[in-house]
Amino acid sequence: MNQFDLNLFGANQQVLLSSSKYPKLSLARITEHHKDRYVIITDKGYQEARVLGKWMYQTNDSSNYPTVGDFVMVDVLEDIAMIHQLLDRTSIIERKIAGLTSDTQIIATNVDVVFICQSMNDNFNERRLERYLSMIWSSGAQPVILLTKRDLTDDPISFIEKASQIAIGVDLITCYDQEDDGYKELDDYLKPYQTYIFIGSSGVGKSTIINHLLGKDEMLTQSIGYLDRGRHTTTYKSLFTTPRNAIVIDTPGMREIQLDQADFDTSFHDIYELSKSCKFSDCTHENEPGCAVIKHIEDGLLSPERLYNYQKMKKELKYVEKRQKYLERKRQKAIQKSR
Repeated sequence: MNQFDLNLFGANQQVLLSSSKYPKLSLARITEHHKDRYVIITDKGYQEARVLGKWMYQTNDSSNYPTVGDFVMVDVLEDIAMIHQLLDRTSIIERKIAGLTSDTQIIATNVDVVFICQSMNDNFNERRLERYLSMIWSSGAQPVILLTKRDLTDDPISFIEKASQIAIGVDLITCYDQEDDGYKELDDYLKPYQTYIFIGSSGVGKSTIINHLLGKDEMLTQSIGYLDRGRHTTTYKSLFTTPRNAIVIDTPGMREIQLDQADFDTSFHDIYELSKSCKFSDCTHENEPGCAVIKHIEDGLLSPERLYNYQKMKKELKYVEKRQKYLERKRQKAIQKSR
């Protein structure tokens, strides 16, 4: 493998230009992350790697550590590579860690397209889909809705219509694994040298999809029924390349999605546009007179559940922002006290 072969793992001209600033180091991309251990791909192939000790002493924020999808500069040793430098990220898929902490968890970086996977059975959830879209629109990546297990329903059109009403202007494709052409829409969508990530709850078929894309049973899978919620079939994040040279990232199922950042204006574009017609510019769409959003709900043109979820996520994100500011003030006081 030579330097050019790293293009197969998404190293575009911008990445190669950034890497040229470190002539004594080698360019690599992280394909797996297991606590303090990494697997990387370099111009010499796959190798185990670890970060330099400086990350432990100079970095208080875990989001500044390398993760799957990152391009890094490494010193390739005989038995292990040492990660010296993290290159700039073009996109960051992240969520807030569950609980009272304000820490974030980076799911993957340098992703071009995020497939939001929901299966056409009891797993399909409109409110969860809204959360995913709000998270992805703010990440720098492009969201795409992937409705899986089409063979489990007699009415796929109803699922497609519900998702389309929420994911306004977002591409939507479907797949199923009971026929040879069940993944044709997905196969046609993927482009060489682009990075794709599949996110969604456990059991929606992400690992089965990646097995299809790789042409082998790389990932452990389990089948689910009409109402079965499924079990975790992926326990860690992994980056692969397909025989068609698309780059895919598989992730463990997400039981809970707490927002760290969100783009509400895009994911709730209908409410955003209606808000422009409200009587008051700071309308909260709760009980103000002349509220265009409430008027649409009364007329049956907007789902009250959609507005409720919008308001709930806005309040959640506001709380996260307030807590982050509080923790930052507390950290600054501790620094000043130690001087």
